[in-house]
Amino acid sequence: MSTAEYAIGTLAAAGLAMVLYGIVNGDWVVDAVRGLLEQAFTVGL
Repeated sequence: MSTAEYAIGTLAAAGLAMVLYGIVNGDWVVDAVRGLLEQAFTVGL
């Protein structure tokens, strides 16, 4: 691959990382993970 292809691939990877970071740090994701953990730890009680 040429340098231009590497640059485009790097920009695409950085863009995807930003999108995924935004999704993972969304309130609904945090609430869902918290709910799953609370449910997992209170099943036996």
